[in-house]
Amino acid sequence: MQVGFRGVDRMQLICPAGSPPALKAAVDNGADAVYVGFRDQTNARAFPGLNFTDADLAAGIEYAHARDREIYVALNTYASSARLNQWRAAVDRAAALGADALICADLGVLDYGARRHPGLRRHLSVQGSATTHAALRYYRERFGIARAVLPRVLSIEQVERLCAHDVVPIEVFAFGSLCIMAEGRCQLSSYATGVSPNRQGVCSPARSVRWVEEPGGARSAYLNEVLIDRFAAGEPAGYPVVCKGRYVVGGETIHALEEPTSLNTLDLLPRLEKAGVAALKIEGRQRGQAYVADVTRICRQALDRLRQRPQDWTPQASWQRELARHAEGRQTTLGPYHRSWH
Repeated sequence: MQVGFRGVDRMQLICPAGSPPALKAAVDNGADAVYVGFRDQTNARAFPGLNFTDADLAAGIEYAHARDREIYVALNTYASSARLNQWRAAVDRAAALGADALICADLGVLDYGARRHPGLRRHLSVQGSATTHAALRYYRERFGIARAVLPRVLSIEQVERLCAHDVVPIEVFAFGSLCIMAEGRCQLSSYATGVSPNRQGVCSPARSVRWVEEPGGARSAYLNEVLIDRFAAGEPAGYPVVCKGRYVVGGETIHALEEPTSLNTLDLLPRLEKAGVAALKIEGRQRGQAYVADVTRICRQALDRLRQRPQDWTPQASWQRELARHAEGRQTTLGPYHRSWH
């Protein structure tokens, strides 16, 4: 790999944790770093029962640091001017607890972190939707970001071009739920729930989800009064989100916006490494301990095998089968990485 702002000789593996057991599972199965959130609206997975208290996070940081791993705190929602102090306080708490980096999108939060805690690394969140080298250069020069997470809308050629400009180290998503929108810009669920994923940190908040049992064992999923999907008896039922619902279009019931499927980049690992990608990110802080353990273990094995045998590396069928078990709709895709338009 080239050296520059990237400054690494291997891709790091960044894994999610929505609970202390998931954090330990990520560390124990080979994560280089684990990203987490506080139990409030400062992070984009603000679901009940998810995320970390200060005591939980302190223990998690101690566990990770004892094993030479890092903890990143996601403060990746957008603060309103009236509530900016809540996000600033979260920056202070993360710094006091010994976090290794912040993952931020809001310019005010990035600015506060840079001024108040200049020694605490700042990563630009995928919610920042930076897709050009000019945007990345602005964030680096203005806020001193140490890394940028790219949105899941770019082709592999676009990722390669951004890496070639060598503005900041680049992190890309490697596995997990796909988002058809430019992250940080989606308002779909807010039309049905009145709650913004970018402000309140919840896409399809649990309090708005309603299941209705239908005759014959079928089930219907609603967000408030909006019918998102109807599942036949015995059909696996996914969590209802607007973009992955089924709708009647032209007399046919289809996944009109996006079919449930998960991103899987195993086939692209050599190309991503050659491009100079600094880190691979697994999506899924809302997922359980078993998901975190299995996906982390497989990605760790794949990266280690790539490092040891780059010339004849190929994804193992067993890896793909295991990842498919944890995929939405039991399906995986390369998503926008291999799209034909730019």
